[in-house]
Amino acid sequence: QVQLVESGGGLVQPGGSLRLSCAASGTIFNIYAMAWYRQAPGKQRELVAVISSGGSTDYATSVKGRCIISRDNAKNTMYLQMNSLKLEDTAVYYCNANIMDPSYWRRDYWGQGTQVTVSS
Repeated sequence: QVQLVESGGGLVQPGGSLRLSCAASGTIFNIYAMAWYRQAPGKQRELVAVISSGGSTDYATSVKGRCIISRDNAKNTMYLQMNSLKLEDTAVYYCNANIMDPSYWRRDYWGQGTQVTVSS
């Protein structure tokens, strides 16, 4: 079984910073693309940032220049450094990863989510 566990969420003032982490564990053969999504109350889940296994990145326009996605393949861990946080960044942030197990079965996995609240 594969698990994704997010951490690092919390309450922060506007203009502040947070660093989210997502650790993958279990029977993993390879991890391909990893991504952060978020879902605000009453809104659809949206893509925040994505990183390929080779380190190529892409960002939603709303966070470009304020967030940095990275990964440590040796630790099966992904990060999201969020700076200059705005009220509209408030959401539950979810980790997503495309993972192949030792049986060569490949599928997407999701974490349970971590709450980020930006408030003064």
